[in-house]
Amino acid sequence: MDFVAPIGGPLTTLTLPVTETIAALDQLPLLQGVVSGALGEDWAFVAENADYLLGGTVITIVLTIASLLLGFLAGFPAGAIEVYGDGYLRSFVRKVGVLLRGTPILVIIIFTYFVLPIDVVLGPTAAVLEAIDWVLGPTPFTVPTAVPEAFMAATIALGFRSASYQSQIFRGALQSIDEGQMEAARSIGMSRLEAIRNVMVPQALRRSVPGFQNEFTIVLKDTSIAFAIGLGELLKRSYDLFTQQTTAILEVILFVSLIYFVLTFSTNRTLDYVSNYFAIPGESS
Repeated sequence: MDFVAPIGGPLTTLTLPVTETIAALDQLPLLQGVVSGALGEDWAFVAENADYLLGGTVITIVLTIASLLLGFLAGFPAGAIEVYGDGYLRSFVRKVGVLLRGTPILVIIIFTYFVLPIDVVLGPTAAVLEAIDWVLGPTPFTVPTAVPEAFMAATIALGFRSASYQSQIFRGALQSIDEGQMEAARSIGMSRLEAIRNVMVPQALRRSVPGFQNEFTIVLKDTSIAFAIGLGELLKRSYDLFTQQTTAILEVILFVSLIYFVLTFSTNRTLDYVSNYFAIPGESS
């Protein structure tokens, strides 16, 4: 069955040199013929629609990065408040974290998409993206300025869920630093805030890399939950394909699983290097 779905959506805007694109398209029928002859029609169907799945891979990667960034921006201050804060603010942060960690991510993402007023954040987000696009100027890449509601809802849900876990990673890293270092910093005239910012936080960030590595992997795999609200990430696009050709279900799932494995494996190896590079001298990473 012929089914060639386009790579749609503003988040998959890719700019390639025209000559390279034409050359790649010229090679595509030859590749499909080789795959069909060697592995059968189902694998040829997968090869024919590989660009559609790779478009979903791009959305999966962008969603992972956006969610982790939001999780870091919210999770790191939350972890610091749990360690150094007091009163109602610390109690509030702890209770919100417990609530997010105790709620299934599927429930959070459906609640975010169907209940929360996503329109409120779409306008400011588009303004920020337009500003980034203006700063980048004439480059080969174009920053998308129109963010779909499903993508925004998935980012908020995954981001704040990740923040609840990242706060615990950073809390543990801050508490692992000897309290004597705080006292030493105060003894040379630093204020409490200066001691936290200049002495405690830099060490905590370096010690949190191994824990952050696990969180990165979890968020990457949790992006598949966005399938529930119709976002065209990798799993949603694989579903679109094997409902068009039901005899290729196994082949499509194997191909998508391979993409997830490559993303996870390459990310873990990269973060292993980062962890070793930023490890505190004298401590094992």
